[in-house]
Amino acid sequence: MINLDKPANPSSHEVVAWIRRILRVEKTGHSGTLDPKVTGCLIVCISRATRLVKSQQGAGKEYITVVRLHSAIESERKLAQTLEQLTGALFQRPPLISAVKRQLRVRTIYESELIEFDTERNLGIFRVSCEAGTYIRTLCVHLGLMLGVGAHMQELRRSRSGILSEKKHLVTMHDVLDAQHLYDAQKDEAYLRHVVKPLELLLTTYKRLVLKDSAVNAVCYGAKLMLPGLLRFANDIDVGEEVVLMTTKGEAVAVGIAQMTTADMANCDHGIVAKIKRVIMDRDTYPRKWGLGPKATRKKLLIKEGKLDKHGKPNENTPSDWLQPDAPKPSAPKPAAAEGASDEKKEKKDKKDKKEKADKDGDEDKKEKKKKKKDKEGGDDDEPPKKKKKEA
Repeated sequence: MINLDKPANPSSHEVVAWIRRILRVEKTGHSGTLDPKVTGCLIVCISRATRLVKSQQGAGKEYITVVRLHSAIESERKLAQTLEQLTGALFQRPPLISAVKRQLRVRTIYESELIEFDTERNLGIFRVSCEAGTYIRTLCVHLGLMLGVGAHMQELRRSRSGILSEKKHLVTMHDVLDAQHLYDAQKDEAYLRHVVKPLELLLTTYKRLVLKDSAVNAVCYGAKLMLPGLLRFANDIDVGEEVVLMTTKGEAVAVGIAQMTTADMANCDHGIVAKIKRVIMDRDTYPRKWGLGPKATRKKLLIKEGKLDKHGKPNENTPSDWLQPDAPKPSAPKPAAAEGASDEKKEKKDKKDKKEKADKDGDEDKKEKKKKKKDKEGGDDDEPPKKKKKEA
């Protein structure tokens, strides 16, 4: 991307078309239209960075304006007070010559500050920080109405667009042309690198999620980021917050919406970490690491054998266990040697059981005989001694 100082007179569309021709790239886009006479920051996105254009167009802007009052006013203080009143949410209708439909809409002025006022020429300079889509021309007309003298915008410059201001990385059209010429003539890319900045510069304010290399390509194809693919994460991430997904080398992969807080990421072992809002990295930049499991491998084999169609859908040759994955699988036939070994084990076990049973029965018989003998001896002791002698 290029933080361009747009010159006066050409339109934003013309400037972007010239840069596309100079750099010989396929795609270019910009961060929000500036009127032909307006100068200042215009972020020009090149090739892959055009995927970030929409987020940059919605970012806040800051302008420095010269306003001409149609007649004299009481004092500079009156102008400062009126400017202060014109903050917050304001109704606006775009001017007659504008790039959008002329309908009433609400835009927010965050801050405005009077820098200087020339009482002799009735010229005022003020800085205004506002929402994207605010018309400063309309704001100047409203300022004149509130002062009761009428006013119009004399000159306008955009001093900040999103996070990039005119104080850093600002280059002119001449810089772009010279840098490309130097590269073509001498193959020296130092000047070109100074002019064209990496797109990650636009994402430095987002909280970061670092991905494992094996998860990068899946995210490039639109998959949600799951917890096993997460390597590191920033502090104080909330659910619904916009985050940037990046690789271990610092390359931006995608802009996503967080589905977990930092505490959940630290404590959970599964779940969705972030949904993808906009993929930035091209597909297959990193190697493909999915589709290597047992199910996916078998599916590829069935497609190759013609048991599934080319889209992986079942046909008349599809095996039943693939159609009903929950059904019990038939046990594989055992080899003959294994069968023989199992029979021997079974016989040994039966013999052992029989022997244990026989031993148990023998012990019970012995106990019973011993008990009977004891009972008999006890009965003989109760008889009178005479009878005992006779029997003897």
